[in-house]
Parts: sequence; structure tokens; C-alpha cells
Amino acid sequence: MLYNKILQGDTISLRMVELSDCNENYYNWMNDKEVNQYMETRWAKQTDESIKAFVQSIRQSDHSYLFAIVYNGKHVGNIKLGPIHPIYKHADISYFIGDKSAWGKGVATEAILLVSKFAFEELKLNKLQAGAFEQNKGSQNALLKAGFVLEGVFRKKAFLTSQDNYCDIYEYSILASEYKRSLS
Repeated sequence: MLYNKILQGDTISLRMVELSDCNENYYNWMNDKEVNQYMETRWAKQTDESIKAFVQSIRQSDHSYLFAIVYNGKHVGNIKLGPIHPIYKHADISYFIGDKSAWGKGVATEAILLVSKFAFEELKLNKLQAGAFEQNKGSQNALLKAGFVLEGVFRKKAFLTSQDNYCDIYEYSILASEYKRSLS
């Protein structure tokens, strides 16, 4: 879905990913083994064409949003909201910080908070959910700092190529009522 507004935080902003964002930096992120180790895109080499096709498909989607995370005036990663279930009013979020100079700076946490605000206040969703590999402590911490709670552990659900082993997936969520309580 296209969305014209910019979501402004304290240190980052979110705007829709444009085809012009599908540049050399984006290409390098998608093919960097350290950046993509927890992403499903790691299973195939990403090309300019595959990246642009993905971005275009989300831009044309009627159930997902793809935001560029902008930090210090620079596109450093993405956060996706969707698919959005139109009846049950829940959605997944997924994200990555591709620019390693933005790692450990709270960028992911702030992006999660901004997308949560958009989802609950503008879209009137009831629940957001996100998964994190058991080894991905940065993502787990970002979700917890953003008010998500650990909902469950899916044992040995994913294969982590860097460790040549199956690993657990931690599922986190936040409800609209929990989000609203956090504001007061």
C-alpha cells in the first residue's frame, strides 16, 4: 500500500520505500551474509531485478506497507508491516538494519515503535506480531524495548546456515490495549 506521510521519530523517520532506494547499498545489504543471516532472502542471491520486483509488489499490495528507515538523512534499512488481516485486524512486522554503522543505536527499536503507532492509531489494528531467531539478541531486545512480549517459542523451526543447525524461533506480540496502556 502506498502511504504519502512520513512517520517522524526522535532520531529516525519512516517513509515508503521507493524504487530509487533499490540501489547498490540495498543490493549489498541483501547479499551480505552478516546482514541477511536471519532473513528469508538469504536462501537465494538477490539481484537488482529481484529486489525491485519485491519492492514493486509491496508498493502495489493492498495488505502490506514497506517503509524505509532513515537515520541521519540516510536510508539504513526497512521495516515491513503486513500482511494485514482485514477481519481479525492483526499483522506481522519484519525489519532489518542493513547499514552496519546504524547497528546498536536503537534504530530498530524506534522503527518498531513508529510502525506500532501507525498500526494501532491510524490503521486501528488489534495485534502486531514478530519473530526472532533465538541467536538474534539484538532483534529480541528491540522488540522487548518496544513493548512486545514473548508469546511463545517454536522449537527448532528454522535452519540457521551460519551454524549449520536448526534453531528456535521466538514469537513476540503486542496488543492495541497494551500499546495504549504504555502511553499513559
